[in-house]
Amino acid sequence: RARRRRRRRLSAEGGSARAGGSMRCQQVSVLYFARSAELAGLRSETLSVPRQITSLQLWEEIVKAHPRLAVIRDQVVFAVRQEYVLLGDQLLVLQPGDEVAIIPPISGG
Repeated sequence: RARRRRRRRLSAEGGSARAGGSMRCQQVSVLYFARSAELAGLRSETLSVPRQITSLQLWEEIVKAHPRLAVIRDQVVFAVRQEYVLLGDQLLVLQPGDEVAIIPPISGG
């Protein structure tokens, strides 16, 4: 698994060189809660992702690292810097150390 992450990181950095630096990679903290933590097998990690990325592309990068998360895609609440984000073509400009939270729906009453 570690080797796969390393390859993904290298390919993302390679993409940044071709884009003239506008796609530089940033280290972001990904926080997993409830079912997403169970599916990912951890509560937090640091991922290297392009500085400019759509919210859907960011989700896809996270799912590449943890394919089991794909099952909650339609129910998950996604937050970047503690603000809710819809999965779609919204462009995010990430800064080093930004937090991305994966929050599945919580049932109860």
